[in-house]
Amino acid sequence: MQRFERDGFVVLENVIAPSEVERLKTALLSVEERHGFGYAKTSFEGFKTVRINNLLAYDEAFWSVPLQPSVLALCESLLDKELLLSSLCSLTLGPGQTAQPLHEDTQQLKLPRPRPPMALNAMWALSDFTESNGATRIVPGSHQYDHAPAYGAEVETVPATMPAGSVMLFDSALWHMGGANTTDERRYALSCYYCAGWMRQQENLQLGIPRDVAARFPRRLQELCGYGIYKGQ
Repeated sequence: MQRFERDGFVVLENVIAPSEVERLKTALLSVEERHGFGYAKTSFEGFKTVRINNLLAYDEAFWSVPLQPSVLALCESLLDKELLLSSLCSLTLGPGQTAQPLHEDTQQLKLPRPRPPMALNAMWALSDFTESNGATRIVPGSHQYDHAPAYGAEVETVPATMPAGSVMLFDSALWHMGGANTTDERRYALSCYYCAGWMRQQENLQLGIPRDVAARFPRRLQELCGYGIYKGQ
């Protein structure tokens, strides 16, 4: 908590078992092949990046991701027990993917900065995150700045390197960008995005996830998807 409040991020190293990392990668590849997902079509999402949104609807392997105990406990402490899952997507960087424009995830919300956390991104490393394969680049402490960055601005950043099986949790107000993949191999990751319970989610999970699928979720996952009452009201 102290490191997060100071830096705007924290890395939880090796919290995901290697067998779980391989299971998630296998599920991603299966979903990509079955549904014909290809590269994204915008510079922000990445012309050589495969993004699969609404992952909970595609494979049970992803159901455990938003419920990861260490990550969820930290998010509940930073937001509240009634927090929501805002979105869950894959970020598979192909060889030759260029760096993403600098941004912060809530800069379209015209609210004063700095402010308490409103949303948190848990970046799951399913590959080793290295500077050469596109590790997320961040500006430590920038969540405390009184302004958002100019979109795509050129400022000094550092790569958030971490071994596969680790999770980097960062404040949505932290200045960051996806790095460039200059290797000849893919970099696999998941973005598990949480928001305060009073916020609108990025994805409409109650429409995007078939009702019969959501009915089989663990109760806590149903609550994270919006099947609950905020603060008992």
